Amino acid sequence: MARIVPDGWKELAATGAAAREIETLTLLAAALPDVYTVYHAVHWTNLEHGFSVYGEIDFVVVNRAGDLLLIEQKSGFLEESAEGLVKRYADKVKSVPAQLARTVAAMQVKLARRPGCKGVRVDYLLYCPDFRVRQLESAGISIGRIVDARRRDQLAATIEAALPPGEIDDRAVEVHRFLRDVVQLDTDVSALVGRAGALVTRVSGGLAHWARQLDFQPFRLRVQGTAGSGKTQLALAEYRDTLARGGRPLFVCFNRPLADHFRAIAPAGGWVGTLHTLCDQRLRATGELPDFSRPDAFDRLVERAAELPVGDDWLFDTLIVDEGQDFSEVWRDMALRHLRPDGRALWLEDPLQNLYGRPPLTLPGWVVLHARGNYRSPRPVVRMLQALLPQGAAIEAVGPLHDAGLEILTYRDTAQLPAQVKEGVRLCLAAGYRKSDMALISFRGREQSALFRYTQLGPHTLKTFTGDYDLLGHPLYGEGDLLLETVYRFKGQAAAAVVFAEIDFDVLDDKAVRKLFVGATRAMMKLVLVISERSAALLMERLP
Repeated sequence: MARIVPDGWKELAATGAAAREIETLTLLAAALPDVYTVYHAVHWTNLEHGFSVYGEIDFVVVNRAGDLLLIEQKSGFLEESAEGLVKRYADKVKSVPAQLARTVAAMQVKLARRPGCKGVRVDYLLYCPDFRVRQLESAGISIGRIVDARRRDQLAATIEAALPPGEIDDRAVEVHRFLRDVVQLDTDVSALVGRAGALVTRVSGGLAHWARQLDFQPFRLRVQGTAGSGKTQLALAEYRDTLARGGRPLFVCFNRPLADHFRAIAPAGGWVGTLHTLCDQRLRATGELPDFSRPDAFDRLVERAAELPVGDDWLFDTLIVDEGQDFSEVWRDMALRHLRPDGRALWLEDPLQNLYGRPPLTLPGWVVLHARGNYRSPRPVVRMLQALLPQGAAIEAVGPLHDAGLEILTYRDTAQLPAQVKEGVRLCLAAGYRKSDMALISFRGREQSALFRYTQLGPHTLKTFTGDYDLLGHPLYGEGDLLLETVYRFKGQAAAAVVFAEIDFDVLDDKAVRKLFVGATRAMMKLVLVISERSAALLMERLP
């Protein structure tokens, strides 16, 4: 079975053009042997190229030697003209041979400029599963490079004939790195594991690509990026690159759920966890067991770990700090102690998500990169937040969803709250989202929340964190079909549809705005606010 990049395509329920390309991907995965890798983009939204991974190309097949076969799929009807095959769209007509020639030439030029990729062979194939080419000689494309409706069942065999398996070559490593950079297909790591379901994953733009093109020594990069700008995608790309170079990466964050999630999607070979977990493991490695019964247990944990020398086994080639806005100076210094002198450091933060009132940290000598575009949330959600943010705080609405998802429900008191929450869930279900695509988020902490008193709301059983972990360190959740979390624990994650409930405040001050910002930006496609009547009135006063 061929290797497919990226994964996650099997779980996709797609329609239209994406469905046809998913069918082709299924065929390629099953019919091609494991010496081939297939790059695709059929479950990604690429604002420039639709579902194609590069120009007009829908699939790129790579053999062991690193040679490429570019496959353009043209579903539906084609026209045979004097100039060859053409595809007619609503507002224009495109020459298929010309498209292929331009794309192949551009790919060859880019590969030639890439160190380690010179001499890579690039071939092409046109796949038109619905159309039978009658004038093969005048199609403008070599007969051996066309698989039409007559030869659909020969697609895999034609690929293997055009691109033999080849011999293992060191160039292949560089070719795969090149394709990951060009295609820019990094998993949307902010989505909760298993919650992508049947929805299209939104690519967060180029942060993970162009931030890694910077070159300065020592590499100390501080990224102040808004929610949905691609910070965690960048962290994952840096983590992977370190492993590819033979180094050891260290990923440290504030929030345990984010650490658990990152660990689940990051490749093996580095260390992932919260700063407290890092300190705990350091102490236990020396035989000292932390006393968590003390009222100052966590402060003491950091203090004791800071007293330990850092041996080579606790030094890393790359340090990645996520949720840096939640770190104190002591935490900053603790994290930096574990970086080799010649190592790379990446500090990721969003001051607007500072829910704990930490003062801004200084990082003298670091290069600062600002990323203000939110690619994740629907534009109506971002425009609402723009009206609430303090002067000087910028966030740009650059996501692909223009008209989707923002609804507001109000409640008078806690007695009316459950009914409005159920209505919010109903609105999401009616819009086509499954419960596994949704998250119910409370504006309040767990102890102050009225929702956490319930195990069920109408037909919806609530799935909540038990506070325990299994032997492998995975968080344990109670049985339920609708995830319920606090805004504090869900920070750093996302869901396709979010019901943000128990929103209640006396004054729309800085703290309330930050909590609104964090909760609202968890939504990728639809957001329902369940807000008290008095808070809704204060909110409406600020909105245009």
